[in-house]
This record gives sequence, C-alpha cells and structure tokens, in this order.
Amino acid sequence: MASMIAYFSRRGENYVSGTLRELAVGNTETAAGMIRELTGAALFPIEPVQAYSPRYNDCIAQAQADQRRDARPELKRYPESLEGYDTIYLGYPNYWGTMPMCLFTFLEHFDFTGKTILPFCTHEGSGLGRSEADIKRLCPGAEVRKGLALYGGSVQNAKPAIARWLEENR
Repeated sequence: MASMIAYFSRRGENYVSGTLRELAVGNTETAAGMIRELTGAALFPIEPVQAYSPRYNDCIAQAQADQRRDARPELKRYPESLEGYDTIYLGYPNYWGTMPMCLFTFLEHFDFTGKTILPFCTHEGSGLGRSEADIKRLCPGAEVRKGLALYGGSVQNAKPAIARWLEENR
C-alpha cells in the first residue's frame, strides 16, 4: 500500500522566530516536501476555497473566527479516494491550539477506518496543542500515532528530526 501527505500550508506574511516575515513557501509545505523526499509518498495540498489572508494578523483573526463558529470551510478539491493509501501524513500549522478548520473539513469527508495517521505541525511555541486529540475524535477508526511538532522558524533544518520520526513510526 502507498502513503499520502495531505497538508495545509500558508505562504505570505508569517510569524517566524518572533518577527513577521514573508514566506514564498509555507513552513508546513517545506516539511511536507522533506517527508516526500524521505518516503516517496504522494503529496496532496489541502486548499480552502476562501483562502486565508496573506497578512498574518488578518489570517489569525480569520482562523480564530472560524474556530469560534466551528466552521467547515469548503475545499477546492479532494483526493478521488483514499482506498490505495494505508498511511496518511497529515500536516498543518497550529492555529489557536489545533489544526486550521479546513483540516476538520478534510477529515470529516473520508472514512479513515483502518488507516494510520501521522500528524505533523509547524508552530512557533505551541507544539501540537490539542490537534492529536481532535484527529482521534474525528477519525475514530484510524490509528493516530504520536505527532511531530516542528518550529516554523527552523523548519529548513528539520530533516534529521523528520527522519527520526519516520523511523520511529515504521
């Protein structure tokens, strides 16, 4: 069976190591690319129809509003099926203690029974938050393994940590 890396990432102005910085490639996308290099897994970007603002402060206000109203943002597309995949690497930035709400939309769209989900997130100090518990709640038939939290500000140097995490989860 094959593996898929399903991830949400955001380019533009991001909070990185205590300052706002423009990113041409989002931190989570960078980590997803490293996982692909190490595993050969297929990449699937999770993209909401209504994108978050490229401005950091506007983005976090939108993300918090989505969370308060328990939104399920519409996605641009979904994989045709997850039948051919036994392992899903699920990537996201930590927004207000968990995943962005578009990940909730994605997870609720499929039945993950019998799948293994390996969460990974980028953050600037909040780690995985409650995202692992949220994934377990949304995907009760899946085996959700210990996630990997990567500091966004140093994600370019995260390949050794990612390789260790992958090895631990073989």
